[in-house]
Amino acid sequence: MRIVVSGTHASGKSTLVADFCARHPQYTPMPDPFEELDEADDRPGASLFVAQLALSARRLVDGHDPDVIAERGPLDFLAYLTAWDELGRSDVPGDLLRRARETTTAAMTEVDLLVVLPLNGADRIWVHPEEDLELRDAMDEALLELADDTELLGAHTRVVEIVGDRSARLAALDAAVSARHDD
Repeated sequence: MRIVVSGTHASGKSTLVADFCARHPQYTPMPDPFEELDEADDRPGASLFVAQLALSARRLVDGHDPDVIAERGPLDFLAYLTAWDELGRSDVPGDLLRRARETTTAAMTEVDLLVVLPLNGADRIWVHPEEDLELRDAMDEALLELADDTELLGAHTRVVEIVGDRSARLAALDAAVSARHDD
């Protein structure tokens, strides 16, 4: 099964992926694409989001391991590009957004389960104010809209939103994986 865990920054993705892999060692974890970009500047921006979108899509399309869990997928970076544009941080050309959407659509055909970690008060994840809280909120909103777009995700990808504390999230992911296996 190919799983992608999506969410804005500081939403619990790394923790959930690590907990899942500890319980399911047959799954190969794919780290956040940011960690695989050698020249990555840590300041967010359209060019960084495009690079991460391309890398996350390529990993899904070119990957041959059937059991993977990826921290972030192309949908995350399409959401960041959308949020960046909506916040007026810089103009993201419409052609770039169209190509990013096409790349995301093609890559998401490889995903069996999309796990979305929406922001909410129940999860109690503390975030340092330097984490660009405005972008965090805008990306979360954009991601939730994109995750509902059946044209973008296709009929094959099952989407599940997971909230709760650490153990509740892991239990919900285990249940979603079991339900997807039963499909």
